[in-house]
Amino acid sequence: MKQGLAGREAQFRRQGAGLWRLCLSGLVLLLLLSLISLAIGSRSVPLPEVMRAFTAYDPTNDLHLILRELRLPRTLLALSAGAALGLAGGVMQAVTRNPLAEPGLLGVNAGAAMAVVLGASAFGLTDVTQYVWLGFLGAGLAGVAVFVLGRVHGEGTGSGTDPVRLVLAGAGLSVLLGAATGFVILNARLEVLDVFRNWGSGMLEGRGAGVALVMAVALAFGGGLALILTRDLNALAMGVSMGLALGLRPGPVWALSCLAVMVLAGAATACAGPIAFVGLVAPHFARAISGPDNRRLLPLAALFGAGILLAADILGRVVVPPSELAAGIVAAILGGPFFIHVVRRFRMAQL
Repeated sequence: MKQGLAGREAQFRRQGAGLWRLCLSGLVLLLLLSLISLAIGSRSVPLPEVMRAFTAYDPTNDLHLILRELRLPRTLLALSAGAALGLAGGVMQAVTRNPLAEPGLLGVNAGAAMAVVLGASAFGLTDVTQYVWLGFLGAGLAGVAVFVLGRVHGEGTGSGTDPVRLVLAGAGLSVLLGAATGFVILNARLEVLDVFRNWGSGMLEGRGAGVALVMAVALAFGGGLALILTRDLNALAMGVSMGLALGLRPGPVWALSCLAVMVLAGAATACAGPIAFVGLVAPHFARAISGPDNRRLLPLAALFGAGILLAADILGRVVVPPSELAAGIVAAILGGPFFIHVVRRFRMAQL
């Protein structure tokens, strides 16, 4: 017995060391991608000049201004929004036990889009630092509405919350809000269409340091909450009955998980636009390496999400020079085939 326990402890230590090595490797890769992001654009900057912009800043050097005022906030936003989407997708898949789940299923994308369009149409808000707050508010309200609808007539869980109802409520609300958003756009001024075209395509260009800061704060709060829930999510993955036998209270876990997804995906959508597939793809890549344990899966999903979105943003700058392709469009092009692969390979979880 003692030898068996010692063997398990040694295995856990090896797994923990392996996780740290993977995370360290991922951080090094993100650092390299960040340097490439700072160097590549409509005007290329040599890597030595990139380093000098941060070690020997010269305010009269236009390259230094471009790097510090434009490309650095853009790179930080891509990293933080991608990490938030990866975490949100991992939490969604753990809660619903559905490999096809992603943050958009809670209606946050549709809620943020509706709020941004209404703000631009009714109040003339055309600057990202203005409508980002409306996007955040719309995403949060949509998430709350989905959670309330998912609680109706619940049975057997003690809280009336059911992941299947959450997904169905999110899909229904997304369709309704999408139709309302289209109606507003068709009857709005051209300025509103320009705002929505920029934001709705997931274009990261022009986002300032203020937007990147909002995204970083949301990632810290929502990501911290998601990581706190990892043990409960592991128990929930074994089913509600087994979770109850282990002393789990499913209701609060679902509620806190929805809150984490709303904060993470809502902030990413409000700041970067409705970017699809990152929240779906990143957890699958992480799961292939770490296995189903959410204590290892979620940190890796954040790293993969950050890398995928930043790589999509970099790729969008070089495929159609001198113009740019929005990171959201590149992510959708790359994520679509992967989504088809997942649909063909996995079956919907029976909850």
